[in-house]
Amino acid sequence: MFIQVFKSKIHRVRVTQADLNYIGSITIDEDLLDAANIMEGERVQIVNNNNGARFETYVIRGERGSGVICLNGAAARLVQVGDIVIIISYAFMTPEEARNFRPIAVFPDENNRLVKPT
Repeated sequence: MFIQVFKSKIHRVRVTQADLNYIGSITIDEDLLDAANIMEGERVQIVNNNNGARFETYVIRGERGSGVICLNGAAARLVQVGDIVIIISYAFMTPEEARNFRPIAVFPDENNRLVKPT
């Protein structure tokens, strides 16, 4: 048996763009994808802290270091530029795997950039 568990998240990033006329997805800065171990094409859940919307889409890799968080297609109707969202990925694993699995949480700064430890 497999269960679906929280794999990783990008916590509290700011929406920088919303493009209704683009084929659906979310474009995410490649630095954030790498840090959160999220792959291009992966299914993610988006939680909008501003309006409570929760929806799913798939990931498109954005320009590295750009800070881009762009909701595309129909998902663009569920956000406004400037909204704060959480991007969550999940994985299927056995209960035994899940007991020892440690998810990744990424906490970018107010410009959607990785915070470097000092």
